[in-house]
Formats: sequence, C-alpha cells, structure tokens
Amino acid sequence: MTARRLRAALLLAATVPLTAATAAAALRAGHWRLYADLHRIELTPRPRRSCPDCRGEGGWWVGGANPGMEACGCWANRRELRVRLLPAPAWPDEPPF
Repeated sequence: MTARRLRAALLLAATVPLTAATAAAALRAGHWRLYADLHRIELTPRPRRSCPDCRGEGGWWVGGANPGMEACGCWANRRELRVRLLPAPAWPDEPPF
C-alpha cells in the first residue's frame, strides 16, 4: 500500500465515527427519529420535551363519547421525510399451495 493510500485510509477511518456522532447529535437536537433498512430511509419528527403544551408527551386526550388523542403541533405539523432505496418485494395474492 502506498503512503498516499494509507494516509487516505487512516483519514477515512478517523472521520467516519466523527461523522456518525455528529449526525446522531443533529438528529437528537432537531427532534427527529431515523429508521433505515434495505428498502427505505425515514426521518420522522418526535415531540419536543420542552413543549409547554404537551410537555413531551406528543399530545393530550380529548374526552367525550369517543375519547381520542389530539396531536400537539410541536411534532404533528412537521413533514416526514422518506427516501426509497430498493423496491419492496411483491406479496403473492394467494399462498402457493
């Protein structure tokens, strides 16, 4: 291995953990949840702990005949981001037997 390739490999080995740690800190600070698999990468918003309305719970229960949860605006009004990577395999309509 030449000195130039060795230097490049060492630089890459040093920067990859730093980049991963920086990305994780940015996701936590921006209140995002990261999910990745072979088929997609998803960034979904999370509730803020410092929200004065929901106090980090993400919403509150609304009473009545059919109680339900009303989502707080600290995360519900933010968009989800998805990147498709590989197409998901098609499921057969009927079992093969």
